[in-house]
Amino acid sequence: MEKETLEQLRYPIGKFKIPESITKDDLQEWTAVLENLPKRLSDLVTPLTNEQLETPYRPDGWTVRQLVHHISDSHHNSYIRFKWALTEDKPLIKAYNEKAWAELFDTRTAPIQMSLDHLNAVHAKLVYLLKGLSDQDLERTFIHPDGNQETSLKENIARYAWHGTHHYTHIENLVKRKGW
Repeated sequence: MEKETLEQLRYPIGKFKIPESITKDDLQEWTAVLENLPKRLSDLVTPLTNEQLETPYRPDGWTVRQLVHHISDSHHNSYIRFKWALTEDKPLIKAYNEKAWAELFDTRTAPIQMSLDHLNAVHAKLVYLLKGLSDQDLERTFIHPDGNQETSLKENIARYAWHGTHHYTHIENLVKRKGW
């Protein structure tokens, strides 16, 4: 497989870039993306068979099942990061090894409905929280231990709207390529 094609499979909507400026309209759009992701994802993956759920979205990539569980795990971690940033001054967050988590027994084998239900609950709580944040709250930050990168909450909204869409598109493109 050509490198460009593999890169397109890995990053179908491009790599995440921190926006230079973030407007209220951007925040509303990203919050809507987060609000709608659980239903969109559920509608996309629920009709799939077990065999289809075991299909990697690209060569050497995670299976659809692993992607669904990863999105739930990742967004759960993100929700906690929002809470830390709102209750502590520039907290150093706990990173997690997403690749190792994706290889755990539950991520490889559990029914996807567990993560779909979890994602629905986490996003309901997250979106409710986000809609109540002040401009001052949105400027609060946390520090990621990988590179000590300081991230504002408004940047994190952008990141996770991108993240959900990124993995949703992995699955959507696979479904289209396979004609499911």
